[in-house]
Amino acid sequence: MHMFKSQRRGFLAAVTLATTLVIAGAPAASATAKPEIKISGGLTQPVFSYKDAIREHVRVQSSVDSDGDGKKDLVRVDIIRPKESGSGLKVPVIMQESPYYDNPGVGFEIEKKKYDANGNVTKFPMYYDNYFVPRGYAFVSVDMIGTRLSDGCPTSYGAADVLGGKAVVDWLNGRASAYDDNGNPVKASWTTGRTGMIGHSYEGALGVGVAGTGVQGLETIVPLSAYTSGYENGHANGVLTWFKGGARWQSEHVDKDPAEKCEAVRQWMDAESDDATGNYNAYWNERNYRTGPISKARNIRASVFAVMGMQDRNVVGSQFSEWWAKLPRKVQRKAWVTQYGHLDPFWARREVWLNTLNKWFDHELMGVSNDIMRQPLVDVQLGPGRWITQADWPAPARTTTLRPQQDGSLGRKPSTGTGSYLDTAQTEIAMAADPATTNPHRLAFLTPPLKNATRLSGTPRVSLKVKLDKPTANLGVLLVDYGQDTRINYREKTATSSEGLKVIGGEDCVGESTADDDGCYFRAGDNTATSGLNVVTRGILDAQNHKSLSRQAPLTPGKSYQITWKMLPQDYEFKAGHRLGLVLTGTNDDFNLDQTGNGTGTDVEPGTGAKVTIDLAGTSISLPLVNGTAIK
Repeated sequence: MHMFKSQRRGFLAAVTLATTLVIAGAPAASATAKPEIKISGGLTQPVFSYKDAIREHVRVQSSVDSDGDGKKDLVRVDIIRPKESGSGLKVPVIMQESPYYDNPGVGFEIEKKKYDANGNVTKFPMYYDNYFVPRGYAFVSVDMIGTRLSDGCPTSYGAADVLGGKAVVDWLNGRASAYDDNGNPVKASWTTGRTGMIGHSYEGALGVGVAGTGVQGLETIVPLSAYTSGYENGHANGVLTWFKGGARWQSEHVDKDPAEKCEAVRQWMDAESDDATGNYNAYWNERNYRTGPISKARNIRASVFAVMGMQDRNVVGSQFSEWWAKLPRKVQRKAWVTQYGHLDPFWARREVWLNTLNKWFDHELMGVSNDIMRQPLVDVQLGPGRWITQADWPAPARTTTLRPQQDGSLGRKPSTGTGSYLDTAQTEIAMAADPATTNPHRLAFLTPPLKNATRLSGTPRVSLKVKLDKPTANLGVLLVDYGQDTRINYREKTATSSEGLKVIGGEDCVGESTADDDGCYFRAGDNTATSGLNVVTRGILDAQNHKSLSRQAPLTPGKSYQITWKMLPQDYEFKAGHRLGLVLTGTNDDFNLDQTGNGTGTDVEPGTGAKVTIDLAGTSISLPLVNGTAIK
């Protein structure tokens, strides 16, 4: 565990030279005073007119030619900023780079941009402009390369996606060129250059990617359910978890230009992404924002406020945990870790979220002295309405190793015997249900009832000693909480519920409004379900990738192998009286995602049909438990 203290990096003086900060309660300004940003209670206040804000757009020169037309791609940038910004008031920037402005739209309300006769945006999706422009920020909305009004081709997390956003940060800091509709150069003379990127899913990934270039002027990022590895977007340890052709589909999905414009790029993506093997290669390494050639966690100088839903089936928890662990120690950070799915916290914990985000941006971009870095570093959701705070993530824990027993129990003692099952595609609920019943597609083992509550915090690891009757199998593992309880229902997807939330009626207006952009959004709350079991986390691996994700090594049928790998991370409380369950199975059909992000995709992994024989003496699961003594 590390404690990360506030490091202001000496910028407060520079900010206040360009921007006057006035504290509530100070003497009234004179009639000739320069425009001021008002601070009260450690927060900027909405004193600037949203209706009268300046709206403009430019096209920023990038460093890439993603469509191969011989010209560097121009990136469309839409801007809204206080009318007072300029020589008398230089303002910081909140930036959202998104591929979704064309299709499907942004946020849970699927908003799109609207434009006036001059081509300026009159409606910006989401609330960032409505809420923050009145507080003295500029909001900059960037069409990712290959989407909406930007040049080029989207490359599904490739270098062009990232470098287009980097070019905008460079322009905001005077290091890149931009042009108006007539081709005249435009400078960002109205900004301090201090930029924060925010976004959900792909948008959050772009913030992570741009930060990993080490670009100067990007002071903070707020990635929400963000990818940090393109490979893990559609793969899990050699197993394909999205439909074949997922990279092409994603590129086409966000791009409404004529198909032929980017067909050559997409043919290249089809070939290089190598869905046939599911192996990690140079194509996927380019899309690795942890240690890749374009973006690296170790290069990040921006502060980080990350949010991750540990039951996200689209952006799995390792996308957060593996990247978080690689951040340099000097990076200021904060996180929310939840039991939701693919979630933007604006829809879940709105009032707390807006207050926290306001303080974060004020501290990081304005230099406001508030208590954001004196608050606990991490908020963790343990269940419906149950939040705790702690100093870092994961929580301090001791590794507890449990072993399956021949009688179906799960405990600490060494074991003997064997068991077997067939690798077929099965849903998690089918595999977890009725654990005492013999099932040819799984083996299930349970601890005795817990005498005290225990909490899992971190990344479990499983080790199997296996024999196969074929050269490979998909090895699946589930960690299950058996016990009647009311929990976040992350599985349900209906017209009014998804990702652990449900619409509860009414709206919140969270910022200033105009006729085109009202800044009002529906309210949502926890969607819960009462049941006797809950799949807490899972893991899967293609056995022939057990030595390397970059090459396959088929197993010799009948030979024993010791195979060890990480499951997905989690932060979860098992209550007293509940039982932990270990389920060993084959292909996880819930991972077979289709184009909507739902399970049971038809073109993914049908299962190998291999017989998997487990040597119990060599099989275990290691759990980072906060109170491992609860398990005897």
